[in-house]
Amino acid sequence: MTTQSGTTEVSQDPSRSEEREGFDEIHILWISEGMSCDGDTVSLTAAGQPSIEDVVLGLVPGLPKVNLYNKVLSPSLGGEDFLAPYRAAARGELAPFILVIEGSIPNQNIIEGEGYWTSFGNDPVTGEPHTLNWWIDQLAPKAWAIVAAGTCATYGGIHAMAGNPTGSMGLSDYLGWDFKTQGALPIVNVPGCPIQPENFMETLVWVLQHAAGAAPPPPLDHMLRPQWLFGKTVHEGCDRAAYYEQADFAKDYNAPKCQVKVGCWGPVVNCNVPKRGWMAGVGGCPNVGGICIGCTMPGFPDAFMPFMDEPPGGTLSSMLVKPYGSFVRRMRGITNAMVNHEAKWRHNKPELTSGYNPYWRPGHPHRTPTAAGTRGRKTT
Repeated sequence: MTTQSGTTEVSQDPSRSEEREGFDEIHILWISEGMSCDGDTVSLTAAGQPSIEDVVLGLVPGLPKVNLYNKVLSPSLGGEDFLAPYRAAARGELAPFILVIEGSIPNQNIIEGEGYWTSFGNDPVTGEPHTLNWWIDQLAPKAWAIVAAGTCATYGGIHAMAGNPTGSMGLSDYLGWDFKTQGALPIVNVPGCPIQPENFMETLVWVLQHAAGAAPPPPLDHMLRPQWLFGKTVHEGCDRAAYYEQADFAKDYNAPKCQVKVGCWGPVVNCNVPKRGWMAGVGGCPNVGGICIGCTMPGFPDAFMPFMDEPPGGTLSSMLVKPYGSFVRRMRGITNAMVNHEAKWRHNKPELTSGYNPYWRPGHPHRTPTAAGTRGRKTT
C-alpha cells in the first residue's frame, strides 16, 4: 500500500506469504487493445532465446508454470471463452497474474462518454463495450507485475504525437510513474517499434524468475527501462561507428559508412538492436542500411522528425571530428601499408630474430655431416 508520505509498504497480509516465497504458477494477461497494430505480439514470435513457446511449455528451468492469454497467440476461438480469465482477474478470482499492455492508452475524458476510442469485450449486463481504460483500472491494482510492450505502451509512440485527437499516452503516464504493483514492482517498460523480440523475452523471463523467488527485481533506469538492455546507445554497438571516428560519412543510403549526415540519430538513442541484431543475431537498423530514427525513445516520434534529415547536432559533431578523423585515417593508412606484408625472417643471416638455432647451422653442437648435407653444405 502507499502511505501519505508517498512511500510504499509491503503488505503483511498472511495470504500473500506465497508471494514472498515464489509462485509455482502464474498467468500472463496480454491486452493489445491499446492504440496498436499488434506488431509487438508479431515480433515476439521471432524470439528464440528463449522463445515464448519454450516459456509456455515449461522448458525453461526455474520458471513457474505460465498460462498465456493473448488474442493473437491464443488457441481459443475468442469470444467469452477467451475473455473468461480476464473477467475472473477483474473480479479478483485469478491470481497471481502479470498484465502486459500493448498499444498506447487513449484519453477517454476527451470525448466525455460520447463513444470510445478502443474496447475489449462488452459488459455482460448492458452489452456496452468495455474500454481499454476500464480494463486497466480493474486489472492494474490487482496485477502482481505489469509490463508495457513496445513504444506505444511505454511512452505513447506514434499515436501520442503532436496533434493527435485521441490524447494517447504511455501506461506510466496513465497510471503514474510511481505506480507499484501487488508485487511491489514499478511498471516495466520495454520500448521498441516494435519490441526487439529477445529484449522482451529476456525481460519477461527476469520478471518470471523474480516471481519464482529465484531472482531480484529487474534493474530499471529512470524511464523504467531494463538497464542492461537500454544503458548504451545505438552508436556504441553499431557496425558503422568506426567510420564516425574517422570522419568518414555516407552521402547516400547505399554507402556502408556512418549515416549521421543522412539522418541517423544513433549516437544519442538508447537501444541495443545493432549490437544484438533482430532475429538470430542478424539485422539491426544501421547494420542493414537503415538509419536510426529513435523509435525506442520517449520523445519518439516528434523529437526525431522529419525523418531522414540530418540531426541538429550532426553538422557540428561531424565538423569537429573531421580534422581528427582525417589525421587518424591517414596515420592508420600508413600503418596498414607497413603491416600489409609478410614478415621477413633473417633466416640467412648470422643471427635469427627468433633466437632459434637450427641444427643445420655451422657450430651447432649436434650438427652432423648428414644434417649438413641436407642443406647442401660440405663438412670438414
